[in-house]
Amino acid sequence: MPRKKSSTLFEDSLQGLEDIVEQLEQGDISLEDSLKSFEQGVKLTQTCQKALQDAEQKVQILLAKNGQQSLEPFDDE
Repeated sequence: MPRKKSSTLFEDSLQGLEDIVEQLEQGDISLEDSLKSFEQGVKLTQTCQKALQDAEQKVQILLAKNGQQSLEPFDDE
Protein backbone atom coordinates (compact mmCIF):
# COMPACT_ATOMS: atom_id res chain seq x y z
CA MET A 1 0.00 0.00 0.00
CA PRO A 2 1.45 3.42 -0.93
CA ARG A 3 2.33 5.67 1.97
CA LYS A 4 0.35 8.91 2.32
CA LYS A 5 2.13 12.22 1.93
CA SER A 6 2.86 13.93 5.23
CA SER A 7 0.61 16.88 4.43
CA THR A 8 -2.34 14.62 3.61
CA LEU A 9 -1.74 12.56 6.73
CA PHE A 10 -1.57 15.74 8.81
CA GLU A 11 -4.73 17.17 7.28
CA ASP A 12 -6.63 13.89 7.71
CA SER A 13 -5.50 13.62 11.33
CA LEU A 14 -6.42 17.21 12.06
CA GLN A 15 -9.87 16.70 10.53
CA GLY A 16 -10.27 13.58 12.66
CA LEU A 17 -9.42 15.59 15.75
CA GLU A 18 -11.94 18.25 14.83
CA ASP A 19 -14.61 15.58 14.36
CA ILE A 20 -13.82 14.03 17.74
CA VAL A 21 -13.97 17.40 19.50
CA GLU A 22 -17.32 18.16 17.90
CA GLN A 23 -18.66 14.75 18.90
CA LEU A 24 -17.46 15.13 22.49
CA GLU A 25 -18.84 18.66 22.75
CA GLN A 26 -22.30 17.44 21.77
CA GLY A 27 -22.26 15.10 24.76
CA ASP A 28 -24.54 12.55 23.11
CA ILE A 29 -22.21 9.57 23.53
CA SER A 30 -21.62 7.21 26.42
CA LEU A 31 -18.68 7.47 28.78
CA GLU A 32 -17.13 4.37 27.21
CA ASP A 33 -17.43 5.82 23.71
CA SER A 34 -16.08 9.15 24.98
CA LEU A 35 -13.01 7.40 26.35
CA LYS A 36 -12.48 5.58 23.04
CA SER A 37 -12.79 8.87 21.18
CA PHE A 38 -10.36 10.51 23.57
CA GLU A 39 -7.86 7.68 23.03
CA GLN A 40 -8.21 8.06 19.26
CA GLY A 41 -7.72 11.81 19.67
CA VAL A 42 -4.47 11.26 21.54
CA LYS A 43 -3.21 9.05 18.70
CA LEU A 44 -4.23 11.64 16.10
CA THR A 45 -2.48 14.36 18.11
CA GLN A 46 0.72 12.31 18.13
CA THR A 47 0.43 11.87 14.35
CA CYS A 48 0.02 15.63 13.90
CA GLN A 49 2.97 16.39 16.17
CA LYS A 50 5.17 13.95 14.26
CA ALA A 51 4.17 15.49 10.92
CA LEU A 52 4.95 18.98 12.23
CA GLN A 53 8.32 17.85 13.60
CA ASP A 54 9.16 16.27 10.24
CA ALA A 55 8.20 19.47 8.43
CA GLU A 56 10.33 21.58 10.78
CA GLN A 57 13.28 19.26 10.23
CA LYS A 58 12.91 19.58 6.45
CA VAL A 59 12.85 23.37 6.75
CA GLN A 60 15.98 23.30 8.92
CA ILE A 61 17.75 21.11 6.35
CA LEU A 62 16.75 23.38 3.47
CA LEU A 63 17.88 26.48 5.34
CA ALA A 64 21.22 24.86 6.19
CA LYS A 65 21.79 23.83 2.56
CA ASN A 66 21.15 27.38 1.40
CA GLY A 67 23.36 29.00 4.03
CA GLN A 68 20.38 30.67 5.70
CA GLN A 69 20.13 31.43 9.37
CA SER A 70 18.43 28.88 11.56
CA LEU A 71 14.84 29.28 12.69
CA GLU A 72 14.09 31.24 15.82
CA PRO A 73 11.38 30.25 18.30
CA PHE A 74 8.06 31.95 17.68
CA ASP A 75 6.98 34.36 20.40
CA ASP A 76 3.36 35.42 20.00
CA GLU A 77 3.38 37.97 22.82
